[in-house]
Amino acid sequence: MGHTQNELIHAYPSKLGLDSTFIHQKVDSIMLLGIKEQAFPGAQLLVAKNDTVVFHQAYGFHTYDSLQPVALNDLYDLASVTKVLGPLPALMKLVDEGKLDLDKPFSTYWKPWRNRKDKKDLTLREILSHQAGLIPYIVFLQKVIKNGKLKSRFVRTTPHKRFEKQVYDNLYINRRFEHKMHRIINRSKVSNEKKYVYSGLSFLIFPTLIEQLTQTDYQTYLDNNFYKPLDCHTLGYLPSLKQWVNPIVPTENDTLFRKTVVNGWVHDENASLMGGVSGNAGLFGTADDLAKMMLFYQNFGAANGRQLISKETFREFTTVQYPKNENRRGLGFDKPLLNNSELPLEEAYPSPSASPTSFGHSGFTGTLVWADPENKLVFIFLSNRVYPSRDHRNLYDLNIRTALMDVFYRAQRIPDQN
Repeated sequence: MGHTQNELIHAYPSKLGLDSTFIHQKVDSIMLLGIKEQAFPGAQLLVAKNDTVVFHQAYGFHTYDSLQPVALNDLYDLASVTKVLGPLPALMKLVDEGKLDLDKPFSTYWKPWRNRKDKKDLTLREILSHQAGLIPYIVFLQKVIKNGKLKSRFVRTTPHKRFEKQVYDNLYINRRFEHKMHRIINRSKVSNEKKYVYSGLSFLIFPTLIEQLTQTDYQTYLDNNFYKPLDCHTLGYLPSLKQWVNPIVPTENDTLFRKTVVNGWVHDENASLMGGVSGNAGLFGTADDLAKMMLFYQNFGAANGRQLISKETFREFTTVQYPKNENRRGLGFDKPLLNNSELPLEEAYPSPSASPTSFGHSGFTGTLVWADPENKLVFIFLSNRVYPSRDHRNLYDLNIRTALMDVFYRAQRIPDQN
């Protein structure tokens, strides 16, 4: 595949009819409030209008000791944003190729579910829209820790032939542990009540499913089909094992498992126990890389004049699937609240001005990606709100991400003074 340049184009907001002064004043004040209220030690925001980046600024520092300022090329732990930038494009491509059917039982493809009475008829459509009744989360860390100590049959401090998957500096997981996780998921309970309950469980098995269906290593498949064609230079798993020069923003001071500030390795414990490569979390990336992916999504699966995912499939995945069940979700993608445009800013998610066709996903570490094809806006927010601990919830309480997004919708309506 020949290399095509897919570097981002930048322009002043005013060149695209947005009020620059308004944007800078508002974004600065929201970001500085966030830092002052310890919603995050630092953050950055990238916004594109049409296919052009009109805003990309960094605020604050990696940590509250103010030693390392946030830089525009910093790598962030994307947490659940992984779901829509890792397994999801692969699943869309497989649906396109007829290798997956959204409405056939998922057990057609994932054999262990064939003999599970409560799972054998669940469809990929139900699973991806969080409508299948799967339990939200399983804390697999409980299986490897006993009385505060790591069980040596699962985790070792030096690599060994059965312990070659690295979890952290000087932590290695037994390669059988992933099978154990899959088995626990396969046996997990399913609720009879089919309603919207967000569950990350299936995303832990999607990488293996993708490998089975493509006969290709999961990371290689993503690189070859999406990240390389889109020139996402630093989007990927396990940044500490790669030669990337970008600084990596730390996440949480983990007192339970890794006993240190987590940096350069995935924060999410379940993804960590899979050796850092999972469908629920584990991707790291820069704002530029995420912008390239989200612009590709905003353009319904087209990039550099090539349709990498068909428009029909893409529209299907970004459409609300079960609105009658008060479920706002698309397939894998998050969507605005169903009555979002009627809500005041503080109750809305995301901005009340975001179109109903818009979509994206947020992440536990304090990340958000969103694309609005109608208004041609792409919004990337990156922070490490879990530093130094996940008790820091002011990012949510102050509704910072929604407020920032709203600035750019309002800036479109104000005639530019310049």
